[in-house]
Amino acid sequence: MSGSSECFYDPIQPELLYLHSVTTYKLETIYHRHNAYEIYLFLRGNVHFYVENRCYHVQPGDLLVMSPEEMHRAFILDESEYERITINLKKTYLFQLSTPSTNLSSCFDHRPKGTGNIVHLDEYNLKQMLQCTNELERLLSSDAYGTDIKINAAVAQLLVMINVWFHNNSFVPNDIMPELVRETMDYIETHLNQDITLRKLAEVFYMNSTYISRQFKKHTGLTIRSYILGRRIERAKFHLSEGMSITDACFQSGFSDYANFIRSFTKMVGTSPGKFSKQR
Repeated sequence: MSGSSECFYDPIQPELLYLHSVTTYKLETIYHRHNAYEIYLFLRGNVHFYVENRCYHVQPGDLLVMSPEEMHRAFILDESEYERITINLKKTYLFQLSTPSTNLSSCFDHRPKGTGNIVHLDEYNLKQMLQCTNELERLLSSDAYGTDIKINAAVAQLLVMINVWFHNNSFVPNDIMPELVRETMDYIETHLNQDITLRKLAEVFYMNSTYISRQFKKHTGLTIRSYILGRRIERAKFHLSEGMSITDACFQSGFSDYANFIRSFTKMVGTSPGKFSKQR
């Protein structure tokens, strides 16, 4: 993923991407999103994990799920070993694995955006999870006959288990996102189709604009300007997927310049608004 504060769309190419990673240096990522669902299992380290306008100091056994629409980032606080497992799954892949009575994308989609993303696995459930991921790792490194079918079965089994955990979840995580950053995000979200400036934010929150800007960048890895642009692109995608015309989607999402909208949308989404509309 690019470290540029102007780019936070990280496209996933394969329908299934599995990574078991250990980092031994202080890694910083910016808020980003994918064109796929994400499963994130935290195993060890000293990490703050951000999802939308919430932040959690994750503990070993914390399991998070993110939809393609949910911005997230990991912020590593020191140089202790940071171990995690991430699994990215394309929507089309989950649809193929699901049945009319078992929607495997339920834990990703059937909840308010930015909420209900986290469960904490006890020792027994964490052991179950790791047994499944270890088997998936083994299968992904094999080219034996029938391995593709076994991989699909292992992923389906894992998703059934995760959906049950989230369906029965009563875990209430401690949200440590600074109030100023959360309120700035909320203000931006509710005023996207208006002109949003640092001066206006300073007036709303009765704070110095430089301080607001620095705090926002510290906790998101993004400038306020690039964050607003990303949210407007997401709003435009929603409008286009609902059948709105390109012109209306442009201005309803807060863009005042049509050419800039086309250019920004194509750069961040990877396709033009016209082609995106035809794909819906």
